[in-house]
This record gives sequence, C-alpha cells and structure tokens, in this order.
Amino acid sequence: MARKNRWFNPALAHHLPDGFTNTTPGGHRPGDVQRWRRERKAAGLPRPPAGGYDDFTARWWQPAEISGTDDRIWWLGHSSLLLRLMGQYVLTDPVFSERASPLSFAGPRRRTPAPLAVADIPSLDAIVISHNHYDHLDVRTLRLLLKRFPQVSVLAPLGLGDWLRRAGARNVIELDWWQSVVFQGLVYTAVPAQHWSMRSFWDRNSTLWCGWVVESSAHRFWFPGDTGYSDELSTIARRLGDPDIVALPIGAYAPRWFMGRNHMDPQQAVALWQQLGRPKALPIHWGVFELADEALDEPVQELEAALREAGENHSGFMALKIGQYLSLSDSTKK
Repeated sequence: MARKNRWFNPALAHHLPDGFTNTTPGGHRPGDVQRWRRERKAAGLPRPPAGGYDDFTARWWQPAEISGTDDRIWWLGHSSLLLRLMGQYVLTDPVFSERASPLSFAGPRRRTPAPLAVADIPSLDAIVISHNHYDHLDVRTLRLLLKRFPQVSVLAPLGLGDWLRRAGARNVIELDWWQSVVFQGLVYTAVPAQHWSMRSFWDRNSTLWCGWVVESSAHRFWFPGDTGYSDELSTIARRLGDPDIVALPIGAYAPRWFMGRNHMDPQQAVALWQQLGRPKALPIHWGVFELADEALDEPVQELEAALREAGENHSGFMALKIGQYLSLSDSTKK
C-alpha cells in the first residue's frame, strides 16, 4: 500500500503525494551506492588526518565556555551550533553522542569529543532541526536536552512532529519551506535545502528537510542544515534579506561525483558566500564524523585553498575550533 503524505500540496513543487522531493532535477543512478562503497573499500578510505586523530583534536578542539551576555555563536562540532541572540539560547541539530547511528556499537563514530555536556548549557529556548539523518537528529542527545529543559520548543520541518513528540518534546512547531513563526521575539523561517531524508528503510523522503533563518532586531542568521549547492539557495537572501552571519557546510563531499548532489564542497561554499555579499561566515559539517571519503582535516584545507584561489582573505570566512565562539558584535573568535 502506497504511503500517503498528509501534508501534500499539489501547488508546491517540493511536495509529492507520498513524500517530498528536491526541486532541482537530478539524482543518483541505480548502482551508484554500490560503486561508491566498492571504490571506498578498495582505496582504504577515509584515511586518518595528517598527524593522526590525537593531533587533529589538539589542533581543532577546545572545551566550550559559555559566558558573557553578548550575541554569540559557538560551534560545537559537525552541524551543532549554540546561538545566543537577545539573551536567548538556540541549538541547531544537537548531536553529542558517541555515534551518529541508531546503534550504540556500530555506525559513524565521533572522532573528536563533544566540547560541552548538556549540563553545561545554562538555559535553552529553542532547538531547530534540519532533517532526520542520524548525524543531525540524535534521539539520545534530544532526550537529555528535554529532560533538562522540558519546556523547550523544537522547530522542525514537516513530518517530524510525531517523532519528536514520541521522543518527549512537549512544544513542537513544524514548518514548510518559506513558512515563518515568531517565537519570543525571534523570527524563525524554514528555507529550502537540497538534500533528502531517511531514518529507516521504509521512510525515505517521507519527512521534509530544510535550513533555518533566525532573525533578531540586530542579526539575520542562516543555518543551511545539510545541503548540496543549487541556484535555489540564492533565492533565500532575495526573499528574506541578506544574512549577516551564515554557517556554511563544507564536509562530506568526497567523492564529488557521488556526494555533490547532497553536500556542498568548500569551493561551492566560498562561491555561495561571495554571492551572499561576504557576510560573517563559519564552516560547519566537518571535524567530527567520517561520513565520506575525505580525511577529517581535508575540508578546512580545501577551504583555505578555495579562499586563496578566489582572492579572498580568511577574516570573513573563519574556521573555528570545535568549542570556539564567534562574537556577532565584533567578529572575534575565542
């Protein structure tokens, strides 16, 4: 029996009767997954970072210190960010577990530790979720957060509400692309992303994926979630206004022939950053899990090369250590 999409709107191109789809044509061909796995295994990929994992952690990790009262954004590794705007705390795609997997003993293992624990978060007003993949939606982390902050609001794309409520969320807001909600003075807008969703063998693309724009009176922050590059991304600034802070994904891109549909590479991230008018930017979606063929340190090396090739300096698109923060008032990182 065919699965039905209760959110189906025939007027929207990303809606299908049985789920959701990207609006940019294209996708993987039959056999691509098997080809990637064969080539990956034959080449022994991914390889360790230069200097090994301990050296990488020593260079690119520090404990997060939550202090001050100014507007800040902490990178907590991969796509997990802690945003403080107008005194409110917002978490994106929190994953603090040892594996991005439904299993505790198998699946992508964390290569760098979480820079803080749930107990270290002083308060929490909102959690925003981009989609349901295990490296972005972790039920173990979510349950710990809901136990500590039972009244926190969870904002998610269409179709995830029932799952979130079963996990214990009391206050859930589901949005479609371009829908907005005002919550405690901040404006949250779900925006398009080029990706997909799947949490089991039976639910592929049954829930939506998205990015988020979070606006205060002083800042407009764009969190793209997990996305490949597409022309549709440039419409976000045209419709909502130019962001002054963006977190652009740069990892899980190799091999590009296979990963490029769903993940931006550093060169595309730099091109998009330039199209946006060079706002404050920090690279995300790297440094924690080995999800593709590149080594753990390759994305940031590729980013530095891409900036040089584009004739850009590094002051506007700054690679943070896991646990570092960026002050939104004076561009400093600490």
